[in-house]
Amino acid sequence: VQLVESGGDLVRAGGSLRLSCVVSGDTFDDYAVGWFRQVPGKEREGVAYISGWDGTTYSADSVKGRFTISRDKTKTPVYLEMNNLNPADTAVYYCAAGRHYAGLAVQTISYDYRGQGTQVTVSS
Repeated sequence: VQLVESGGDLVRAGGSLRLSCVVSGDTFDDYAVGWFRQVPGKEREGVAYISGWDGTTYSADSVKGRFTISRDKTKTPVYLEMNNLNPADTAVYYCAAGRHYAGLAVQTISYDYRGQGTQVTVSS
């Protein structure tokens, strides 16, 4: 599975961005895709996830109401719409994919494949 992100940029606080993740290489129905972010010196944070089966989504509390994960009808790209950004959202954002087995919540699976990341910087 290969993943390529795009859409990162420098934006002012209160602004919006849409990140895209193109997924290729395997049957997307078997995989969930998640968006993660990481700041140097801090742990990786899972931001939002979407199931490959039925489009079920899950978002972290830190972004609920501001970030929305979605996908194209063909199931790729997977998008992360980010609104009302603040400086605390500054990070490298990357998408990752993992096999989504029945009975597991989409935010709990192992995301074994990841892209190279895209930088999001929010100025105050």
